[in-house]
Amino acid sequence: YTLVGSLLMFLAVLYVAHVAGTFDIRTLSQVLPEKAASGEFTRTAQYVCFLAFMLSFAVKTPVFPFHTWLPDAHTEAPTGGSVVLAGVLLKLGTYGMLRFAIPLFPEPAVTLGPAICILAVIGIVYGSMMAIAQLIANGDWKRMVAYSSVGHMGFIVLGIFSFNVIATQGALIQSINHGLSTGLLFLLIGIVYERRHTRLFDEYGGLAKTMPKFAILFMIATLASVGLPGTNGFVGEFLILIGTFGGSMSGLGDGWQWSFHSTMAVIAATGVVLGAVYMLWSYQRVFFGKVTKPENETLKDVTTTEMAFAAPMIVLIFLLGIAPGWFLNRTEDAVRQGLTNSLVNAENIQAQNAQREQAPAQAHD
Repeated sequence: YTLVGSLLMFLAVLYVAHVAGTFDIRTLSQVLPEKAASGEFTRTAQYVCFLAFMLSFAVKTPVFPFHTWLPDAHTEAPTGGSVVLAGVLLKLGTYGMLRFAIPLFPEPAVTLGPAICILAVIGIVYGSMMAIAQLIANGDWKRMVAYSSVGHMGFIVLGIFSFNVIATQGALIQSINHGLSTGLLFLLIGIVYERRHTRLFDEYGGLAKTMPKFAILFMIATLASVGLPGTNGFVGEFLILIGTFGGSMSGLGDGWQWSFHSTMAVIAATGVVLGAVYMLWSYQRVFFGKVTKPENETLKDVTTTEMAFAAPMIVLIFLLGIAPGWFLNRTEDAVRQGLTNSLVNAENIQAQNAQREQAPAQAHD
């Protein structure tokens, strides 16, 4: 997956550098829209390059239907690998969308944005349903959290391609939130796996009695993942849903865009409900009830060292949940300026394309 996506993006990078005469990112973001408006960077080439970039970022994020590698990767990865994958590597895809795909190819991004929003919403619902399926089938605890990541990353992509300042702000802070809450979930699952060497749901039950401190830590991570007000997860998802419901700032397709984006927001909101279902259900199965396995009766609770590893994540979960302004205030101007520039460039390119298409017809008349 990663190799194929990266190869296509590499070829697209070579082509855009040939068109613009530079590899400098800041210069490319200025020159490429200008050449697209003048017709020197053809519309077909714009769309091909945008799709090449997006394929690479969609695989890395991952966006449905390029998500199938993620559950397997998380299931096989060691605990540290899963924490880094959730907290850092997946965000490279959404960062690339914001930093490269949209500024360099604004017209294809705006035109294809609704299709990408649809894929993001499908990923939200699909990831949630697959997480529930893991519970029904007594599957892998870690695999369930991996599928939840597909849903959470779908929210971030939806916020980015809603082309709304509030939704984009939500996507940015949700990128951090997902890394904290899901990273903490993987860390805690790794802690109990070191003691029991299994992640199957039917191997657990009643852990709150034998590991009370661990149960408290996992409840905090669970509530953050669900998006309980007061935790970081609420802020990002709320901003994304509100911004998406408000519609795109783009003037392209005014006749239908509000109803489209409001529909996407409503469907995406079901992912919040489904997320609460599988996260709280999994917590109930693992931590409540009777201790059904003798091995669980003697499990050692979390050590001071293990709590020290989790403590910074927990502090940030509540800090971003209670006072997100210190982050959002620092990013708002950059988000607004970048989004405005991309949308203005997209409208200018479309206007110039329309003029060029009308010119032959007028000359013929």
